[in-house]
Amino acid sequence: MTVTVERGTRAAGSHRHTGPRRPRPRESYALFLLPGILAFLVVIVVPFLMNTGVSFTEWQGVGTPKWTGLANYRELLDDSEFWASFRHSLFMVVAMAAVPTVLGLVLAAALFDYVAKHFGTRIAAVLRACFYLPQVLPIAVAGIVWSWILAPDNGSLNALLKAVGLGSWQQDWLGDPDLALYSVMGVMVWVQLGFPLVVFMAGLQRVDPQLYEAAELDGAGWWRRFWHITLPQIRPEIYVVLTWCTIAALKVFGAVYVLTKGGPGGVTDVPSYFSFTTFFEKTQVGYGAAISTVLTVIILVLSLVFLKLQTRTEDAEEGARAA
Repeated sequence: MTVTVERGTRAAGSHRHTGPRRPRPRESYALFLLPGILAFLVVIVVPFLMNTGVSFTEWQGVGTPKWTGLANYRELLDDSEFWASFRHSLFMVVAMAAVPTVLGLVLAAALFDYVAKHFGTRIAAVLRACFYLPQVLPIAVAGIVWSWILAPDNGSLNALLKAVGLGSWQQDWLGDPDLALYSVMGVMVWVQLGFPLVVFMAGLQRVDPQLYEAAELDGAGWWRRFWHITLPQIRPEIYVVLTWCTIAALKVFGAVYVLTKGGPGGVTDVPSYFSFTTFFEKTQVGYGAAISTVLTVIILVLSLVFLKLQTRTEDAEEGARAA
């Protein structure tokens, strides 16, 4: 009986392990990447190459394009309107990247370190959602609402200033050449603030609470804890926010189109809107394509620079920890 069982067991064991194991094909994983690669090619790479090809021609959108080589780019170097729009784009970088990053850091630390502890996490979550709400609103809707608020005659802002006795401060916020760009910048700060706030609050959740407790026991105030613990710990999130917001600032279009249409007198014109008007209104398709190509290259270069800086910083931190 024992011999029979042993033979049966050996037979079953020998039957299980018969034949070599087949390696799992790695090529199958590429199939999951195929839809994304095809979408990237169709939506981004092919249109960019077509746009670049058009930028070497003189074309009004109909008929046969005339090859002009680098003529559009040489003209672009001497175009004062393009350089003015690029300077305005730098103001947008301040309004959509620098200011929201600084304010988002301070507000995220305050909500996470003070409001959540003293008033509860629900209050902090509600305030976080309120700050993020402008990101959810379509930019066309937000722009129309702000155009009503900043209207010179019956706008809410001027009415509020008059009601509190500051009628002398009433302005044509979007029609005055000296104020229009700063008014658009203020709107963009309001629009962009929620994104850094949410990213930084998510980053703060991975920071070890014992670091804050130890610093608090040593007598460190809120500002010292923020400077010496919060900032170093969420440095990767800071790079991500600066990269994302800078790209968004360089290609901003909807807010300028809805609020000012580049006016008054071109003081709020930015490269994306300048390309749009050159392409569709002036029907200088080749020149408009050259503007958008230059803008795309600038965005790609800045993205690579930010990624390189982030990688170098992370490598330096890992080397310091290993040492």
